[in-house]
Amino acid sequence: MKFSPKMLHLGRVRIGIASAAALGLFVAIPLSAQAATQPTVNLGTAKSFAVLAGTTVTNTGATKISGDLGLSPGKAAAITGFPPGLVTNGTKHAADAVAAQAQLALKTAYDDASGRTPVTVVTGDLGTQPAPLVAGVYKSTEDLTLTGTLTLDAKGDPNAVFIFQAARGLTVASSSHVNLVNGASPCNVFWQVTSSATLGSDASFRGTIMALQSISLDTRATVDGRVLARNGAVTLQANTIGNAQCVVGAVAATPTATPTATPTATPTPQVTAIPTGAVRTGDGSTSGNNGLALLTGALLLAGVGGATVVAVRRRRVNI
Repeated sequence: MKFSPKMLHLGRVRIGIASAAALGLFVAIPLSAQAATQPTVNLGTAKSFAVLAGTTVTNTGATKISGDLGLSPGKAAAITGFPPGLVTNGTKHAADAVAAQAQLALKTAYDDASGRTPVTVVTGDLGTQPAPLVAGVYKSTEDLTLTGTLTLDAKGDPNAVFIFQAARGLTVASSSHVNLVNGASPCNVFWQVTSSATLGSDASFRGTIMALQSISLDTRATVDGRVLARNGAVTLQANTIGNAQCVVGAVAATPTATPTATPTATPTPQVTAIPTGAVRTGDGSTSGNNGLALLTGALLLAGVGGATVVAVRRRRVNI
């Protein structure tokens, strides 16, 4: 059977449409995968420090620090109040090479956190948020304040990352709290403060504070995380600061045993499984099983396009 030039032209058009559709679907898959949870902020060698300052570390009262205590580039004698302050699970690094390297790592981490996008702009007091905040980057164009309770919800994802960018300072009122729910970890909460940070008395805070200037904790304020000041001082008053669950080697939670897969007699195919389930996006939303549907459709269209090309070529040979 012979085909007219017009029929052959239509066949080529259909092949082009099928190929373009398949290509579009393959492009859509990696774009969907990019809308994943924000990666954590890498603190480098500053990770082991619970307290790090640039000029002075001054303590009054029975402060307890779990992790390293450091000062750089200030003078070694500028760390005062230990004792009565106590450092456990760490070492005091007073103007030494370790503290200097930690400050360099802190600058890198600070710059990383300050440049993260996309952002959700927050206004007013964080304690007045109508609902818990989900993983993402939150930016304030003025002072960042917290009065009352702020809840951070990981939605069951232990790797959920929360980054707060303060264009100016951070002020936490007395007896205010940061609560973590549904798997949220203080190891993945970061507060990038362009000026200085102040925590009121009896405040209960979570996460790593990275301040360009100074950090001051009033009496009995606690931090489950770190207080890291790049250029200024850290002032403590009978506080409790700990980053034990965030340092390398620490156990944050009891690991769940991974079930052992039962081997089968059939040969293992090259592609063993196609991931399913929702993918968390940077703005806290999730995408459903679109990746599986797109991949299946792309493979089907690619197969149809290939078969059509072969069929057309064979027909042209028979003409």
